[in-house]
Amino acid sequence: MIDLYYWPTPNGWKTTIMLAECGLEYRLIPVDISMGEQFAPAFLKVSPNNRIPALVDHQPPDGAEALSIFESGAILLYLAEKTRRFLPCDLRSRNTVLQWLMWQIGGLGPIAGQNGHFLLYASEKIPYAIRRYGEELQRLYGVLDRQLARTGHFVAGDYSIADIAIFPWIVTHKAQGLTLAEYPHVEKWFATVRARPAVRAGMDVLRERRTLNRKR
Repeated sequence: MIDLYYWPTPNGWKTTIMLAECGLEYRLIPVDISMGEQFAPAFLKVSPNNRIPALVDHQPPDGAEALSIFESGAILLYLAEKTRRFLPCDLRSRNTVLQWLMWQIGGLGPIAGQNGHFLLYASEKIPYAIRRYGEELQRLYGVLDRQLARTGHFVAGDYSIADIAIFPWIVTHKAQGLTLAEYPHVEKWFATVRARPAVRAGMDVLRERRTLNRKR
């Protein structure tokens, strides 16, 4: 059995989509970050960085004691290796997937997060920050659009953890002030990935809790 410590955010969605794609059963443990539950001492033992998602696999492949994993990218890699799905085995294809996974972790996610913060949530509107992160996010969308123009349907060729990692951060494009029509290859890819049943199932986990929080 897998325990998933989760809240419906882009990084959280990565894990629920991956678990659905792999057909793995899990026990959902909500961690309401709007209420500060990520700072609870019990959660700190699982996720030392006080961030969701985090995962505990009580039946890891090595047959040893339960294994705790934090950081969404590490979780995707672990589940891909556990199930032998969505991560190629051959050297070149595997490294292509890993490069685009790291691109999301090191670039798209942090920049989108900062852009969203200064654009939507910061108590003080700082034009320089809004412009800086907005322009960088547009550049990253352009990078993704050109990559998809080269590969066709998916980011690294076949559907992989790279797509699973990137997709949730593109879900927020409207709130980020971006229009997908300006990035036609991203727009086509986004529609293709969104139509997958497992993606829809992963995105639906605790959807009602996220909606409720927005109304508070």
